[in-house]
Amino acid sequence: MKYFKKAAISKGLVAASTLILTTSLFAAEKKQEVDFSTTEVSPGLYMLAGVGGFTGGNIGLSVGEDGVVMIDDSMPPLLDKMKKSIKSVTDKPVDFLINTHVHGDHTGNNENMGKEGTRIVAHENLRQHLLTKGIRTQKGNEKAPKAALPVITFSHSMSFHLNGEDAKIFHVAHAHTDGDAVIHFKNANVIHMGDTFFNGMFPFIDLDSGGSVDGFIKAQKKVYKLSNDDTKIIPGHGPLANKKDLKMAIEMLVDVRKIITKLVKQGKSEAEVVKLNPLAKYDAKWTWGFISTERMTKQIYRGVKEGHKHAKEKGHHSH
Repeated sequence: MKYFKKAAISKGLVAASTLILTTSLFAAEKKQEVDFSTTEVSPGLYMLAGVGGFTGGNIGLSVGEDGVVMIDDSMPPLLDKMKKSIKSVTDKPVDFLINTHVHGDHTGNNENMGKEGTRIVAHENLRQHLLTKGIRTQKGNEKAPKAALPVITFSHSMSFHLNGEDAKIFHVAHAHTDGDAVIHFKNANVIHMGDTFFNGMFPFIDLDSGGSVDGFIKAQKKVYKLSNDDTKIIPGHGPLANKKDLKMAIEMLVDVRKIITKLVKQGKSEAEVVKLNPLAKYDAKWTWGFISTERMTKQIYRGVKEGHKHAKEKGHHSH
């Protein structure tokens, strides 16, 4: 957790609309030596997490007699360290790579992996996003290289029957983005949630890429129902979690939505709401380098307003 609290992220980056400015994030961490720690979550199932700085999202790795399935792939400057970390677990090549969503701190090494023959799997909206919007680089948006594109896509769900696992990948709609995938390893009782779960910190909800506050909460509640007290949950960011950790995150977000909704209904502007600092009680525990209490207030304010707008439009269309 500590490395998130310490993250020396520039103001310009915090002002950026999404987490996909990965190169800037990495530059902000250059002073610190970043690496990956490898944890065996269940026999043959690993979590690779950042140590000493921002390394992108938590990576999942299933290793067994049928091959290697990987979940997410960090950022280009960390390719060698990521590979070294994988090598500490297996010498086999990565057969399949599942992208949980489109952001560059989770898909940054797609091109490298794709060129090595790894088959990339993702929700169809993620592939569409890469085809239409490209990838964010320091020079701006550029066309996504063919090797970086998912070659296997799904709309609702699909399953992997490899390494003694029945792993179900399912889509949660309009949660963190419009192309989120959650991976449930049923036999191992392990769930990788991607960025639909930031453990112990305010979440980033990418409203500009089809995410929504209500959808985010719905996604978390769906995973909560699938979990029991022994379930291990790999969040997109933060330490390995359990059902209790997820419950805390849901309760915080439901309460935050309620607080902000009340103020929106009173007709208060975003500036007025920010001035009131309505989320002050959550500041000490949930603020981190990328999402301050003020930024959380602003994204939930916007998310609630947009949710109301969509609801009105829906009501209007149904008459």
